[in-house]
Amino acid sequence: MIPARFRWFSCIFIVIVCLRTPSQSTEPKSTRDWAVYGGDPEKTHYSPLTQINKSNIKRLEVAWSYDTGETGGLQTSPIEVAGTLYGVSPSQKIFALVAATGKLKWKFDSGIVGTQPSRGLTYWSSPDNKDRRIILGVMNFVYELNADTGQPIPTFGNSGRVDLREGLGRDVATGSIALTSPAVVYKDLFIVGGRESETLPALPGDIRAYDVRTGKLRWSFHTIPHPGEMGYETWPKDAWQKSGGANNWTGMTVDQKTGILYAPTGSAAFDFYGGDRLGDNLFADCELALNAETGERIWHFQGVRHDIWDRDFPSPPTLVTVTHDGKRVDALSQTTKQGFVYLFDRATGTPVFPLEYHKYPPSDLYGEVAAEEQPLPTKPAPYARQRLTEDMLTNRTPEAHTWVVDQFRTYRSEGQFVPLSVGKNTIIFPGFDGGAEWGGPAFDPESGILYVNSNEMAWAVELAENTGDRLSGKGVYQSQCTICHRDDMKGSPPLFPSLVGVRDRMTQEEIRNRIQKGAGRMPGFPNLTTDEINALVKFVSEGENKELSSGQPAPPLMPYRFSGYTRFHDPEGYPAVAPPWGTLSAINLNTGEYAWKIPLGEYPELAAKGTSNTGSENYGGPIVTAGGLLFIGATNYDKKFRAFDKSTGELLWETKLPFSGNATPITYEISGRQYVVIAAGGGKDLKSPSGGVYIAFALRSPE
Repeated sequence: MIPARFRWFSCIFIVIVCLRTPSQSTEPKSTRDWAVYGGDPEKTHYSPLTQINKSNIKRLEVAWSYDTGETGGLQTSPIEVAGTLYGVSPSQKIFALVAATGKLKWKFDSGIVGTQPSRGLTYWSSPDNKDRRIILGVMNFVYELNADTGQPIPTFGNSGRVDLREGLGRDVATGSIALTSPAVVYKDLFIVGGRESETLPALPGDIRAYDVRTGKLRWSFHTIPHPGEMGYETWPKDAWQKSGGANNWTGMTVDQKTGILYAPTGSAAFDFYGGDRLGDNLFADCELALNAETGERIWHFQGVRHDIWDRDFPSPPTLVTVTHDGKRVDALSQTTKQGFVYLFDRATGTPVFPLEYHKYPPSDLYGEVAAEEQPLPTKPAPYARQRLTEDMLTNRTPEAHTWVVDQFRTYRSEGQFVPLSVGKNTIIFPGFDGGAEWGGPAFDPESGILYVNSNEMAWAVELAENTGDRLSGKGVYQSQCTICHRDDMKGSPPLFPSLVGVRDRMTQEEIRNRIQKGAGRMPGFPNLTTDEINALVKFVSEGENKELSSGQPAPPLMPYRFSGYTRFHDPEGYPAVAPPWGTLSAINLNTGEYAWKIPLGEYPELAAKGTSNTGSENYGGPIVTAGGLLFIGATNYDKKFRAFDKSTGELLWETKLPFSGNATPITYEISGRQYVVIAAGGGKDLKSPSGGVYIAFALRSPE
């Protein structure tokens, strides 16, 4: 149990000088504060604070906690500026706390119940610090609040908010977009992407910059190029009007000194078949370097050509300085779902370690043309296993091993970038949730080491042929829902819940509301007509395949549909691969070699039987400090918050949270006392209750 009380102690106040260049004034970088998502504009997740260190970490205890009083889970990394902590509740109410005590200062409720995850907020201040604002996304709206009062800025946008559906050249009423990752700021601009549908129809993933003070659009970069723009020839001629995605859902990084914006982009819709978008599909799956002031392209690197595996970059890049061939290099580090780290020269995009282009098999699907080659770095070695073979399957029990081997022999397992087929499952390993995920890595400038947490799950997936069109409830389900919930409606819990027996858990009106607004990873479907929604509700809840109204226009289905995300599990629901099932790696970016690697997390019921240190699924990233520590929550099932020796990977401290800490922690100092805060809400494990609690830790006085 987490203790409810704590004792203050006296300590030496450390005077810390806050160094900034004028261009950094919009994203404060202080040795005391954690004023930016990711810790600083470079997204290093690093703090120079040393009060909490290896010698005293065992004296860490709860200093305060703040319960939002909501369920639903949290993925939020809060920010702390000048003694105030800003956070988000599960339903996306925004609040400000006294960062030393957890006392509520103000709360803002937009009136919209957020159904998509919110991973953070953005702080902006004018050069004279008189105008201080919090920028936040609530679904498809961006709000700006007075940082001191929590009141909307009335002169911003339309009565205090901007609608991200507008300005994309598509029908606003049918567009689905949500700002799940916080905006970045550069001078008087804030820059955003957004989470979008991964099935068609989908909005284009334009990267857009807005005036901080007024909310007026200042520039857009078309990730699906328009006629006359670079990359237009890598798509069909009408793709800019019909295709969607290629969006920055994970957030961006700005080099405040050079004014370069680095934006990783996602895959194009539909994720798993690209017969309607033949070509390499620039600028999907790219690391983009843009002029932050104008949006002009400086350089790009496409990590996956013509993506038909949903292998997009999962986190904002980290700006690092490394020693390579005896020279100091300002570089960009980007982790991937596949388990690789790319390292590029920030200014030119030149790879620091050589790339190799590997050939892969063609697709056997009608109309599909897979890319012949894909690039991979030669260093560092991947932090996740790359090809699942029979000798890597679980030995948890003899029965589980036999069952898993029998299943595996019916699958196709040939490593990365093997096109999906009809009628035969293909192994995706590591799975669709990584490798690395949205939490992002931490970088220690003292040592040049990058810390990456990773998942090592296998998925077995296939495509199915579509027939007819979307003129019935079943047709609507196949075109919009099977991608997550599978043809048989069993889903892939806990990530994608089963719809079997949903009528016993939800009313038809609740199902209808969920379809329209979405929840968790599920986006809303404003593109569906009332008739389509009614038919879909009947099919999902009653199994009734209702025909749509006579004359109802229905777009043709794609030739193929994704049969659903299916984890490769043993009969008892544990991963079918041998451990580790989750890892934490320390990679020296100067050399490309590993300093250490350990399993991260465990399953409590297995640990109780003697099977511990297996690792587990984990979401949310680490932070690293000058005190010699690496802090991380992330693990799904054990609800642990841990501190490791950053040099060796030795576990130095751990505590159990009320809910899983599927979020990245932060650390800051107030009046000489250092705090570490994590949002604990769970929500990724559907078998366990979820909540919305922020917990701060600090040192207790010596005995």
